[in-house]
Amino acid sequence: MRLIFMGYHNIGYVCLQALMEHCRVFGDEIVAVVTHGDDPRENIWFSSVRELAFKNYLPLYQPQDPNDPAFVAAMARLEPDFLFSCYYRYMLKKPLLELPRLGALNMHGSLLPRYRGRCPVNWVLVHGETETGVTLHYMVEKPDKGEMVAQKRVPINPEDSALTLFARMTAAAGELMTEIYPALRAGTAPKIAQDQSQASYFGGRGPQDGLIDWQKSALAIYNLVRAVAHPYPGAFTYLQGRKLFIWWGRALAARGTPAATPGRVAAALPGEGLLVDTGQGHFLITQAQWEGEPEFLGPVLATWNNLVGAKLGL
Repeated sequence: MRLIFMGYHNIGYVCLQALMEHCRVFGDEIVAVVTHGDDPRENIWFSSVRELAFKNYLPLYQPQDPNDPAFVAAMARLEPDFLFSCYYRYMLKKPLLELPRLGALNMHGSLLPRYRGRCPVNWVLVHGETETGVTLHYMVEKPDKGEMVAQKRVPINPEDSALTLFARMTAAAGELMTEIYPALRAGTAPKIAQDQSQASYFGGRGPQDGLIDWQKSALAIYNLVRAVAHPYPGAFTYLQGRKLFIWWGRALAARGTPAATPGRVAAALPGEGLLVDTGQGHFLITQAQWEGEPEFLGPVLATWNNLVGAKLGL
């Protein structure tokens, strides 16, 4: 079998590792590794598909546009049997998808048909889901709509951040690729139609999407904070005209009378942090950072006491 691999990020890295091992066992060949350059504006905290290809002497391509006819023609000359896309960020069009003799497949970071589109690991946390997973599916021109081959479920723990959840999803993706590839090459892997009535789609996220709405419940605010905590851009608010990043905290039931002024600093709790009114319950800020200053833990900031009664938000 001749394989084209297109990938990026940690999931791309572990899936390429899995396919390399299968190639050693079966005598198959990875005839191209396709990735893209790192964005200098992005926090590069993840493993490099490019470096893995270099270390293993695999032919590497880094096209600015994978759908460029010249690049598609170059891939066609490789006569691939399969094409695998694993966290490759560019959409692939029909001429490229039709090249592999046995199909083009994508590893998506959710349990399809739910959470199609971008940033599924962040979106499932924002929405307070208790389970997610990874799905290997055949690619069609519309994103994440093709027939599924296999899924692996990943539970979401209440204390998970996007980083801890993504680590388990990465492991699941590598395991799924390891488990399913022999059936793919043997022609015995299933093709499972997606239930379109259950589909949901979400677009990309940017740093501006971390703005906290204190009118929401404390649980919803906690879900946003953990969805965009390190190494992502972070949830934020404004306090006395300054931007304040909230890196961690806890959702608490209302203490005493119900919270009447969402965003109001209700108390500075010794050894804990800053307690803030929300639309339902209280949110306890335990880890924060003024823009442009070092990060700190709430309990050690002496000036917390001076903020009681202040209002968070724009």
